[in-house]
Amino acid sequence: MVEDSQIKTEVSPFAIRDGEIKTFDGKDGYVSINQIIHKINIGHITDIHFKILEIVNDFEFITSRQIYQILLHKNVEIASQDKLNNKLEQLVKSKILTRYYFTSEEGKCIYRIYCLEKMGKYLLNSKEIECKWQPTDNTKPVEMIKKRLAGNQIILAYLRKAQNFDSYIIKPAITAKKIGKTFKAHAGVKITKNGKSVNLVFEAVRRDEEWDKKLIERMKLYKDFYESFVPMDSGYESKPQLIFVCEDEKHTVETLKILVTNKLEIPGINLYFTTDLKQNADKLIQSLIEFKIDEKTGKYKMEEVKLKVLE
Repeated sequence: MVEDSQIKTEVSPFAIRDGEIKTFDGKDGYVSINQIIHKINIGHITDIHFKILEIVNDFEFITSRQIYQILLHKNVEIASQDKLNNKLEQLVKSKILTRYYFTSEEGKCIYRIYCLEKMGKYLLNSKEIECKWQPTDNTKPVEMIKKRLAGNQIILAYLRKAQNFDSYIIKPAITAKKIGKTFKAHAGVKITKNGKSVNLVFEAVRRDEEWDKKLIERMKLYKDFYESFVPMDSGYESKPQLIFVCEDEKHTVETLKILVTNKLEIPGINLYFTTDLKQNADKLIQSLIEFKIDEKTGKYKMEEVKLKVLE
């Protein structure tokens, strides 16, 4: 597998591209549950296939590279990325998983996205594993899937590279009490050092259609949560650190401008930013930035944030 630091692309694979559509790359036709049971009985579908299913179930949409990294973290024996791809192909052909790719004016993307099929849900239920998947989940638009993939990449970066990594939540549920609405961030990570813990909550921002309006609505929910926070709200002992995951550095400036012009800063909370490609660095200590007002010019200036818990 190519290491993150060896990836030389200048554009995030999870950035929104003009005219991009989601294209089906799964299997048409019908596969019966009896055919799948036969494959299990003769050993063509094994425990490792079920472990893959559990990962896809947890993350909803995920790339094969991300699955491979999680399997390695879980100490599941898988010889190579190619071996995993063969197993994924078996699951797709059996209509246990399905697969998509993105197409735009620039051509096809270089990766495939995996998600559950109905047969996958049946198999997970047979193992008494909770599965909330429903067929309409696979109709989600490109921007929602890319936000999920960006959230996955954040989790994997911290899981693999943060020395003081404690745990993660794929879709942390957060309640805006005054508005009376529960929403989900795109990733949550807990870092613990010397007995003290810090929770990081990540909001993936993409340049999809009317993304500025969507960001404003999301920030109203976050602002409600933080301004009315008391210990143990949404399961947090103290206020988690909010971090925006943008497509690139220019996008962080665009995001900040929307927050400032709409007066959506949160009192007492520093707003931190990162980008998809910053997660490819060997260490995460230099992956976060914030914007501070320069006393001389009165303009915002980008500065690197060094969280001690990441050292």
